[in-house]
Amino acid sequence: MSRMNRRKFVKQSLAMAGASFVVSHTGHRVLGANEIIHMGIGGCGGRGGSHLGAYLGAKETDVMYCVDVDRNRAESAAAKAGKKQGKTPLAVQDIRKALDDKNLNGISCASCNHWHTLMTIWTVQAGKDIYVEKPATHNVFEGRICTDIIAKSKQIVQTGTQRRSEKRWAQMLEVTKSGKLGKLLISHGFASKPRSSIGFKKPERPPADLDWNLWVGPAPMQPYHKNLVHYNWHWFWDFGNGEIGNQGVHQTDCARWAIPGATHPDFVLSLGGRIGYKDQGQTPNTQLTVYNYGDTMLFFEVCGLVDGKTRRVSNDFIYEAGTVVDGSKFIPNDSHKDAKMPKVDVKLGPGSGPFGNFIAAMHSRKKEDLNAPFEEGHYSASICHLGSISYRLGKQVAWSRVGKKPFEQDYANQQWERICEHLRKNRKLNLDDWLCRVGLPLKFDPKTEKFIDAPAAANRMLTRPPRKPFDIPMTA
Repeated sequence: MSRMNRRKFVKQSLAMAGASFVVSHTGHRVLGANEIIHMGIGGCGGRGGSHLGAYLGAKETDVMYCVDVDRNRAESAAAKAGKKQGKTPLAVQDIRKALDDKNLNGISCASCNHWHTLMTIWTVQAGKDIYVEKPATHNVFEGRICTDIIAKSKQIVQTGTQRRSEKRWAQMLEVTKSGKLGKLLISHGFASKPRSSIGFKKPERPPADLDWNLWVGPAPMQPYHKNLVHYNWHWFWDFGNGEIGNQGVHQTDCARWAIPGATHPDFVLSLGGRIGYKDQGQTPNTQLTVYNYGDTMLFFEVCGLVDGKTRRVSNDFIYEAGTVVDGSKFIPNDSHKDAKMPKVDVKLGPGSGPFGNFIAAMHSRKKEDLNAPFEEGHYSASICHLGSISYRLGKQVAWSRVGKKPFEQDYANQQWERICEHLRKNRKLNLDDWLCRVGLPLKFDPKTEKFIDAPAAANRMLTRPPRKPFDIPMTA
């Protein structure tokens, strides 16, 4: 970035004159094999701590900036890094202060979901690389804009769908392609972790060390309340994407990954609700969603009313010849005993694990080295977004009135009844006391990324109104 552009960038950024700035960048030089990569951590909470530890533990990197809208968290992370690397990073609240530093090579983004897109765009426009956590975006439109901006740049952008750096899950694509188990009929993901009530909190003045305007960022401005910050924002639509877009996006990614060439589904239907307790959360804690990918159906389920014995976070793959459980155990149709998994060749990009892969790609400057490039993150995040749109546009009815066969597919109905039986037997819920939202069946065009023959509200929910100066560019 030229001196003039940097000065203009800072002036516009800090004055909040406009978020959709574009910074000219002529390219990124190839880093030497032993050259240190200077990183900034964007979001210093729980997951940000994992990012920080990864770069502090890598000999090729150091941490220059710890960025968090909560000053206390930024300073705490910087102090931790200083003890480890001998030099304390700068602690700042605004990511744009870090991006203006010409010596900074990249950002590792562990912010709230609603900030992922804008932080990605700003970082790429500043000529720097970024590892952005899952889900890659907060809505479908953001994913397309980011994908196009990244494609026109030379920047390395890795998404946090980290199972793409594990051979266990990478093999499932090769198994499907090999045809050794026949066609993949059903790809089923599970993200059922214990999720308890978040209660109710009244609006109040934000803490002095929290920049509330920055925290809200591109979301609609609204009052601060304690069960938003710093984790429960996941359960509010303006900031998070529910469990399907929290833990679930890892498993939706694995489910889609096993389907050769899969991008978006052409159909979606979601059922569920927030049951078992009353609280301020908006997203479902119990949900079953069905997607169509041509010859393969993708199913995704969430149940937050589980414990250590009934929780499940994994994937199953049902082929013509049998079922692969947890991506590692094959059970043939004609037997209840495990059989050997088919042998297939699996190749991953360079580097150890997701952060190691990102660092290796930063050195090579080869986008093809990435295990989890942004566009793949966009498609897997969209699975979550499309399911949520179907759910949100649905109608609420008594849970018991939904019946045992709400879907036009036997496997789906079997899974629905299994979930309901769990709620009745293990959670002792009288389902007559709870409401179920029966989602709207929606057709989707994977090429145009629009709904077909759907209410206008469905396509409006693919994006959201901008909040200046944090608006997302309308075109790449």
